[in-house]
Amino acid sequence: MKPQLLQTILLGGLVAGALDITAASINSTLHGGGPVRVFQSVAGGLLGRDTFQGGWKTAALGLAVHFLIATVWMALYAAASLRLPVLSRQAMLCGPLYGIVVYLVMYGVVLPLSAYHSKFFNQAKTALLTAVLIHIFCVGLPMALVTRWRLK
Repeated sequence: MKPQLLQTILLGGLVAGALDITAASINSTLHGGGPVRVFQSVAGGLLGRDTFQGGWKTAALGLAVHFLIATVWMALYAAASLRLPVLSRQAMLCGPLYGIVVYLVMYGVVLPLSAYHSKFFNQAKTALLTAVLIHIFCVGLPMALVTRWRLK
């Protein structure tokens, strides 16, 4: 792997991961939760509902898993952009669309298959809209912009 591609993947994963987890933490805090609960819920994909009994240990695991997942999604986007230059050229369009794809796969496929067994359609409409907007502006768009900037 070329160093520039690896650096792009790591940077994009860090930026999108930080924006996404920050937005999710703020949203959770506004609704009576908080960052620790958000981090633990990510670990719930591996541990199930027992994640909330694990304190800071499961929160740390969830945070690490979150950044790993963001980096994998970034790697997919960056690699695809090498074959499909439109992903870089049209970052302002393709990034938000990618954010929607990430949302649909995570909430529609990954979470239901995880130890958490989350049901995709059990979300309130406002929660669903908020999650989609977070994925558009805090996941897909930053990944596309970092890719465009770094892989010209």
